[in-house]
Amino acid sequence: MNLQDTFFNWLQMHIVHQARPDDEAAKETLDFFALILREDHGVQHLELVNETDRQKIHIAYEKDGISSKQSFDRESAEKLLDDINSNPIYNNQ
Repeated sequence: MNLQDTFFNWLQMHIVHQARPDDEAAKETLDFFALILREDHGVQHLELVNETDRQKIHIAYEKDGISSKQSFDRESAEKLLDDINSNPIYNNQ
């Protein structure tokens, strides 16, 4: 999985886990993508920054000793949570 896709998947699961902290599947999936970022891509110190931007979500990270940022469309990143919340099967945690 390429770095960009892994960041996006991690971000989607981070959003889901924040909204559904008791959802063990969300936590396990978030941990899985964090592991891929660390082990396969060498990403360290991953965090969300500037969460007040209404259009984008920004991720700050360190890779190979260099601090960088990635930005993603907020609506796209939040779509998985919207889909989960709109499906009654997933609303009985």
